[in-house]
Amino acid sequence: MSPAALSSPAALSLTGIEKRFGGVQALAGVALEIRAGQVLALLGENGAGKSTAVKIMTGVHRPDAGQVRIAGEVAELASPEVARQRGVAAVYQDALSFDDLSVAENLFMGHLITRRSGWAPRRGGWLDWKAMRSRAAAVLQSLEAEIDLDTPLGALSVAQKHRVSIARALTHDARVLILDEPTAALSSREVDDLFRIVRRLAAGGTALLFISHKLDEVFSIADRYTVFRDGRHVVDGLIAEADEASLVRAMVGRAITQVFPKATVEIGAPLLEVRELGNDVEFDGVSFTLNRGEVLGFYGLVGAGRTELMEALFGLTRPTRGEAAIDGRAIGRSPGESIEHGLVLVPEDRQRNGAFAALSIRENVALPSLRRLGRGPFLDEQAEERLARQVVERLAIKHASLSQSLSELSGGNQQKVVIGKWLATDPRVVILDEPTQGIDVGAKAAVHTFIGELVARGVGVILVSSELQEVMGVADRIAVMREGRLVRLIDRPDFDAKVIAASALGAGHESTALGAARGEAALGAGAPHPTEKEDAASRAS
Repeated sequence: MSPAALSSPAALSLTGIEKRFGGVQALAGVALEIRAGQVLALLGENGAGKSTAVKIMTGVHRPDAGQVRIAGEVAELASPEVARQRGVAAVYQDALSFDDLSVAENLFMGHLITRRSGWAPRRGGWLDWKAMRSRAAAVLQSLEAEIDLDTPLGALSVAQKHRVSIARALTHDARVLILDEPTAALSSREVDDLFRIVRRLAAGGTALLFISHKLDEVFSIADRYTVFRDGRHVVDGLIAEADEASLVRAMVGRAITQVFPKATVEIGAPLLEVRELGNDVEFDGVSFTLNRGEVLGFYGLVGAGRTELMEALFGLTRPTRGEAAIDGRAIGRSPGESIEHGLVLVPEDRQRNGAFAALSIRENVALPSLRRLGRGPFLDEQAEERLARQVVERLAIKHASLSQSLSELSGGNQQKVVIGKWLATDPRVVILDEPTQGIDVGAKAAVHTFIGELVARGVGVILVSSELQEVMGVADRIAVMREGRLVRLIDRPDFDAKVIAASALGAGHESTALGAARGEAALGAGAPHPTEKEDAASRAS
């Protein structure tokens, strides 16, 4: 980055911003500057005030005090439409989109281009599809997005939808672009593609705000950083002059010396046994054993079949062949049966599939444990209160009260409530599907520590994660899936990042064949038939 870029003017700035929701002070005297031609990383734990600041910058909320300035001028952003007119746009992890409409229609939804003629309506005009398609094609081309304008948005991948969201912002002539957790559901290759686009936009003079909990991404893409903690501005500076330890300390107010606190636990007897499990589309021939006190990590690329396998084990879907059992008792026929036998699933999409936003924190935590919390036909409200308090304290959930509705919490704190409610059921087997996706470093450490507490009690844990460092740091064994097959099972002494990644990608015939051979011994009674191991090795080549 050039010296001129470092000293570029603020395209958007916040000064002394205050915002309160009821009794909660969300922002207190917050300040930041997003400069033209730069990428500013906004860092902080869940509940630090990042989302509230973004909503103020995009006109969703109005500050109680302080000023928003655009290109040096005080701006009254009374609505999202006003913010867009002033050149401020945001791309969210779960962007609002219309899957049944075409790409072109999504790009111009809310700001259609019209032309007037003698027969045009008095207000507006006829839709100028030629102008819109021409503009859409030019913007998509600038983003290296080879996407047919007539394709329904729902037919696109997550990465392609991200590009459409960025393109939509650019059709507004956005000069300030906010990217809120844009990489959460992307593969490493898709992240690289996104970052190439971000750098190109910055080089063209766009001011970008990048929000992410992944510090490796921050160091890769950002020029500057600003840290919020508890609704206050803590520190800012140049990424080139920062290190991971100092940023973590600024975010959480303390040093986290061990990101992956691996518990030393004696692994016990087999607990969950899976044999030849498969369906007709998503996974097939999967066999493994989970032992008491063990963390079994599942790693693979997007589409490898990991989530679909976990949903089948929990009973959300029905496999067409194979079997799964806990201590010889069959599971997977329904979620109720799985929970009764001690298996619970914390789903990947927690806000959509694992929470009731309108209910309180206390009610969400209590739902899976109602039988245990009952006093005859009545609910023991004191026991419910104690359970909820234990969960929020253990996972450091930031909240005003246990009666606060889930919808009032930050996204990361909502995720922690969903994780906590299942862990409060005293399960025997816990499946955690991307349990730390979208949560901050302090919360990640809390989740990892709690995994250690679970296995110390003899619970078996299946950890599904797209972060290789996480699965290597926490797991006792790693099962690598590719194209619906379990292609390798590796013991902790043999962990090797390059080998694991190559197995997931299908690269390297010799290394994968070796992994299959080692995996046979590790699988023990759960080993696949020789023909399946040969198939896994040949597919990996």
